Amino acid sequence: MEYLLPGKAYQALKWVGLIVLPALATLLGAVGTAWGWPHLTAIVTTVTAIGTFVGALVGASNASATPTGGAKAE
Repeated sequence: MEYLLPGKAYQALKWVGLIVLPALATLLGAVGTAWGWPHLTAIVTTVTAIGTFVGALVGASNASATPTGGAKAE
């Protein structure tokens, strides 16, 4: 398959967007609440929004992937 993004970038963004950022948002929400960190809602919302954006990039790349032969994937 040939993606819009280079293979290594696709794999890295997929890992960051689908695993790292959601886990980070959850960790910050839990620990920040326990410690009373200021601006916690804004921080968690920002991390979640970045994760959604990265996921959209990965999804767009996957949706437009074509087999190495050049035909569009279904």
